[in-house]
Amino acid sequence: MKTTGAVLYEYNTPLVIEELELDAPQKGEVLVEMKAAGICHSDLSVITGVFSMPPLPCIPGHEGAGIVREVGPGVEKVKPGDHVMILWAPSCGHCFYCQHGQPYMCDFRQFTRGGMMPDGTHRLRKGDINIFNMTGVGTFNRFNVITQNCVLPIDKDIPFEIAALTGCGVITGVGSVFNTAKVKPGSSVVVIGSGGVGINVIQGAVLAAATKIIAVDLLDNKLEQAKKFGATHTINPNKENVAEKVIELTEGRGADYAFDVVGSPQLVSLGVDVIRRGGKVIMVGMGPADQKLDIPLTPLLVMEKSLLACYYGSSDMCTDLKMLLDLYKIGRLDLDALITARYSLENINQGFADLVAGKNLRGVVNM
Repeated sequence: MKTTGAVLYEYNTPLVIEELELDAPQKGEVLVEMKAAGICHSDLSVITGVFSMPPLPCIPGHEGAGIVREVGPGVEKVKPGDHVMILWAPSCGHCFYCQHGQPYMCDFRQFTRGGMMPDGTHRLRKGDINIFNMTGVGTFNRFNVITQNCVLPIDKDIPFEIAALTGCGVITGVGSVFNTAKVKPGSSVVVIGSGGVGINVIQGAVLAAATKIIAVDLLDNKLEQAKKFGATHTINPNKENVAEKVIELTEGRGADYAFDVVGSPQLVSLGVDVIRRGGKVIMVGMGPADQKLDIPLTPLLVMEKSLLACYYGSSDMCTDLKMLLDLYKIGRLDLDALITARYSLENINQGFADLVAGKNLRGVVNM
């Protein structure tokens, strides 16, 4: 069949919107008609070559939701007509990590990170050129064939836009609070970076009953948004010394938790500077693979400060995503306000230009 997708042929070039050939789903695979896809900074990192996976040419995009249109042999998880959200880091349920409470570390992800199907073949091509899919899902595509492990059925009253965003930015942010940091009620929290994921760290901190939530960002418009989502204090590093201000706001101790949602060694170091003795720094953002930390070890040890890594919100995707959507339904999680711009697939490059300019919390592509 034919589909239309946004293809990246060379790093740092605009995505090309073009017609592609798509094979039918094979054993264990599903054909999904994408209805909405989120524009995430990780997609930009693929476009700029900061992330070197998958190979080119590829379809970026990993936040998505749509409708199952066809299933291959052996598919039991979903049926045609089901509404689904896309899981960019799927879990198999039976490997060592899944059996030990770490489904976000599942062995299965090694099959999809390379942009192909689990059997090492392709379903998408342009002429005789195979097209790879970012994390095996490539959501900037009107139709795509993906493994059934990468879809999660959702209630039909959940908007596709909301489901798409929840599958990465929301679960990563909220999950970092509850699963990785395990923030306690009454705590003080510093969130470095108030973009789409950082805002959800803030929302998670509100749900966890943190009493001081300090947002840090270089853009005043992002800090204003952070206040709307629950930040009690904001700091612009261009105007104030972050460490001094945090110490002042926390009775001279430092914060209980600091989240680096940008992915920078310098900001991890800043996190170490702003937490109290016994505090925790949670590394949520992801930057270039060759970045290295330069933090003195003895002060870290003597003050028992902890560094924690967070991947996909340290989440059990199947249960945590459903919980987050339930919280959205009852008004405890504001996901509608995350969407600050909408784009057609044909106008997706403008969406990335707006992301670079810092205009959006989250842009959404409606197919």
